[in-house]
Amino acid sequence: MARYLQSRVGVLLGGDSAERDVSLLSGEAVLTALQSRGYDAVAIDPSDDDFDRQLASVDVAFIALHGPGGEDGAMQAVLKEKGIPYTGSRVEASATAMDKLATKYVWQKAGLPTPAFVELASEDQISELALQYPLFVKPATEGSSIGMARVTNADELATAYRAAVPFNGHVLVEQGVQGPEFTVAILNGLALAPIRLETDHVFYDYDAKYVANDTRYICPCGLSDEKDRELRQLCEQAFAAIGCEGWGRVDVMQDEMGSFFLLEVNTVPGMTSHSLVPMAAKAEGMSFEDLVEAILEGAY
Repeated sequence: MARYLQSRVGVLLGGDSAERDVSLLSGEAVLTALQSRGYDAVAIDPSDDDFDRQLASVDVAFIALHGPGGEDGAMQAVLKEKGIPYTGSRVEASATAMDKLATKYVWQKAGLPTPAFVELASEDQISELALQYPLFVKPATEGSSIGMARVTNADELATAYRAAVPFNGHVLVEQGVQGPEFTVAILNGLALAPIRLETDHVFYDYDAKYVANDTRYICPCGLSDEKDRELRQLCEQAFAAIGCEGWGRVDVMQDEMGSFFLLEVNTVPGMTSHSLVPMAAKAEGMSFEDLVEAILEGAY
């Protein structure tokens, strides 16, 4: 019998981050999957006034919150304090993975490949950047490509910086890598089938992820067996280096020479109809319901 089948499961969804809409979709999909397998599962939105009362009624939490407040260690700390087991990574690893700058510093120290980058503190730094265009500009602690832009000159960089800085004041500028993009789901320490991402957009942005119907998800991804193994191993190492546990997703670029470069880790990836972890699980022979149960079983 599944460990939590007789428990009351709270699916945490919504919240008040910029990724609220995506979280609602993820949470509803997880809730439906759990209920279909016979779990006593209920939806709980941290933005509700009676959140504390609702949370007190559950035995275990499935975190389907994306972005600050749900993916950054804050909710994990609340659940830890209340003694409620929860899915995914623990407090410190969640906080590190949510911060793209912190993540890249960890990977640098561990000797893992990631594109060159700087933290842009003001527009005055733009003329001093040693990086070459194209560049990617990202709010350091947002997900789902929110506030992200690809820029090809200093004027575009200044505009993108002004758009990104209101999110939390920390802006990452990253060297662009010319080549295919891959994403690799991690489940209980093991990498699932890599997925190659192709879009007609300038890059794999919010619209390509959640709205467009012409984004192409290629799995099997077309890599040789040797490169497939190399990519999976790299993503397992990257996930472990941050201290992540349970489940998540690692995003990677491959350059024209075939080398891989780590972009970021998502500790609570999307679980929507457009989402990538369910797609990778399906390629490994797992249904969406199987995946949700496997994630829940990892709660502690």
